[in-house]
Amino acid sequence: MNSLRAHWPEWTETLRRMGLDGWAAWLLEAAGPLNIIGAQFLYISQPFLGSSGTKEQFHELASLLEEEGEARAFARLLKGQTP
Repeated sequence: MNSLRAHWPEWTETLRRMGLDGWAAWLLEAAGPLNIIGAQFLYISQPFLGSSGTKEQFHELASLLEEEGEARAFARLLKGQTP
């Protein structure tokens, strides 16, 4: 498994449990270039985060937002399709 996709199953399950999977998929697809701004915000906030596990997940999320292909793949996963 791609190390930058290590937390995807956990995130998918959490979003589905909360009923936000469809909304998150739509947002990832619709935001387009704005995802890069979100990624930069996450990179900037990393030094202020507590545990290394949290920092790792924020880094993974920032990488997902930064790479358009990864964002689309995660959106497909949220929709129940093959990433």
